[in-house]
Amino acid sequence: MDSDPENNKLKLVNVALLIVATLLVAKVVTALFMSGSGKRRLPPKVKQGIPVVGGLLRFLKGPIVMLREEYPKLGSVFTLNLVNRNITFLIGPEVSAHFFKAPEADLSQQEVYQFNVPTFGPGVVFDVDYSIRQEQFRFFTESLRVNKLKGYVDMMVTEAQDYFSKWGDSGEVDLKYELEHLIILTASRCLLGREVRDKLFDDVSALFHDLDNGMLPISVLFPYLPIPAHRRRDLARKKLAQIFANIINSRKKTGSSENDMLQCFIDSKYKDGRPTTEGEVTGLLIAALFAGQHTSSITSTWTGAYLLRHKEEYLSSVVEEQKQLLRKHGNRVDHDVLSEMEVLYRCIKEALRLHPPLIMLMRQSHSDFSVTTQEGKEYDIPKGHIVATSPAFANRLPHIFTEPDKYDPNRFAPGREEDKAAGAFSYISFGGGRHGCLGEPFAYLQIKAIWTHLLRNFELELVSPFPEIDWNAMVVGVKGSVMVRYKRRQLVVD
Repeated sequence: MDSDPENNKLKLVNVALLIVATLLVAKVVTALFMSGSGKRRLPPKVKQGIPVVGGLLRFLKGPIVMLREEYPKLGSVFTLNLVNRNITFLIGPEVSAHFFKAPEADLSQQEVYQFNVPTFGPGVVFDVDYSIRQEQFRFFTESLRVNKLKGYVDMMVTEAQDYFSKWGDSGEVDLKYELEHLIILTASRCLLGREVRDKLFDDVSALFHDLDNGMLPISVLFPYLPIPAHRRRDLARKKLAQIFANIINSRKKTGSSENDMLQCFIDSKYKDGRPTTEGEVTGLLIAALFAGQHTSSITSTWTGAYLLRHKEEYLSSVVEEQKQLLRKHGNRVDHDVLSEMEVLYRCIKEALRLHPPLIMLMRQSHSDFSVTTQEGKEYDIPKGHIVATSPAFANRLPHIFTEPDKYDPNRFAPGREEDKAAGAFSYISFGGGRHGCLGEPFAYLQIKAIWTHLLRNFELELVSPFPEIDWNAMVVGVKGSVMVRYKRRQLVVD
């Protein structure tokens, strides 16, 4: 053992110099490597403010607030650090094509939507690998084919007639409350089945309410956190599974068959011939109801609020369209008649542009890829990033939509069609590409069926202030009540 202090000191200095030299060489080599053709052009980063947690705090404050602040400064591609994760935002059609078109091996949904698993249940959607998930999406697609939708429309029309028959000759109602309740009734009949609609509606509605309230912002980060809302969610999920198991067994035992999504899922088979299990059927139904219920009720409410706010400009046009259809088809309202309602369709589509219920779409990146902005800047997005886009923000880009904050359904009219002029993925209320919303046709038909009945049978007036956006909800909707004064009428056809 060397006891010479000077010699030991010299050795420490030499070691220190060697470490410094190694770091310098490494840095130079890295710099030389990065300066070549392989240099990564990373997107600009959002300033965090508070170290480590600043990005998370800004995100929790509200993604749209953050996007409004950063987009003018950083452009259409930028990265936000969330403690130990990076989210790279791609805003606008010029940089979003890969987001919507990339195969699952490159950009996947499964990791980022794991928080849905406790609600939907095991063995379905985001709790299975991609090949199984694709087969389950095929079950959804088959349950929403045109021949099925025609039967669903008849149920939608009947539910609307029954529901609004309980209104008096005149009065005031909270339109938001009324539409929420009508749509859960309609969804129960079309999706969950006759047994639920006729006998178990109150029980099942209460259980779905507990499921709904068990999906909180904190659930996205900690879906299994032992809090009361999550415990109620888990208990409700268990009870729903038992209810649907009983219905499925009863149908199979009696050989009965119904025209509803439940029956479609019961009859579905995987490519290897395996039938769906009771648990899978229950999970798929819950996923279908979650995907459609909020979207339809929120969009129905916004559609009504905007029509009643713009009576002369747009409501009159929608009513005139109804008169023309009455002259052509009489009082008949079915799938084909609803499909002719282009003016009403554009009014619904514009409400959805301004207020898409899902304000963020996300994927997990499994490979590096590059994007080029409208200005010609090219950025490399590293493997491992969460990649996100925002319908709520992208749908209001001024270089895509004229006066983007204005309600203007005619922007979708033939000859103008602003959503198509800038290319694919300009309008993304229903997503797009590989993961476009399968329930889009169902949603439009449901909203059309409801508003066709209201427009033909009632004069309506908005008596409360125009509603605000409820940014605090997981599915962004309408804040507060939407009070409407109604008077029953017979639509006159000249």
